[in-house]
Amino acid sequence: MLALAGVSDTQGQAVRPAAAAPLVIGQTFTLPSKALGETRRINVYLPDAYTDSATRRLPVLYMPDGGLKEDFLHVAGLVQVLVGNGTMRPFILVGIENTQRRRDLTGPTTNEKDKQIAPKVGGSAAYRQFIREEMMPQVKQRYRTTAETAIVGESLAGLFVVETLLLEPALFNTYLAFDPSLWWNNGQLAAQAGATLQKMRPAATVYLATSIHGDSVATRRLVELARPQAARLGAWHYEAMPQETHATIYHPAALRAFRAVFAPPAAGAKH
Repeated sequence: MLALAGVSDTQGQAVRPAAAAPLVIGQTFTLPSKALGETRRINVYLPDAYTDSATRRLPVLYMPDGGLKEDFLHVAGLVQVLVGNGTMRPFILVGIENTQRRRDLTGPTTNEKDKQIAPKVGGSAAYRQFIREEMMPQVKQRYRTTAETAIVGESLAGLFVVETLLLEPALFNTYLAFDPSLWWNNGQLAAQAGATLQKMRPAATVYLATSIHGDSVATRRLVELARPQAARLGAWHYEAMPQETHATIYHPAALRAFRAVFAPPAAGAKH
């Protein structure tokens, strides 16, 4: 007799399906923060180059919007694929899960419409303090890391990346921002970038991209201001992606950015 309701053994007896086990793709831990006054969850993806060795140290790629229901899974998958096919150096990926995203990723603003997007905005300085003084030391303590660090973000997270680049360029070696919300505070961050870049130290690698909805004028202007000073400021890249929308840009922009700025030495020589 054909058993329609479930799986049967060779004697026709119903067999209970094996219990499903959790699918583990990384590690997660919580970190109490004095800077933010709350506990934050941190998600970590470790590439095979790390887990297959007891001694190898790797650079770290930090990402706001790093929750499992945010951008962590697709960026972790992208890192896994690109490292696997040899077009990206292996990085430890560290995702910071949000609690109050619009508070943490925005700087101060005098624009009343900006202030209406959340009960509290303008907390980027405290969020940066959390990353600098609490999270990064914890990651260095928990994992075998090199001194190389990078940060990637899109939209308001991209705004935070650009703000950090301009205000505290030594915090990371590489800054990647896609559709950064440079309209924030009446566009003052980009408008004042010329004077800021004149004083910027040290050099950094920067990759910016915009979709059809992005502020391409302000974003391109940042790169145009920096390129003549490349010997001092480092390599700055800009990619216009008008085929993408604000909702679709993250993954394809990250694919291009990771290949461009994190290429292995041999691939980089051919790029």
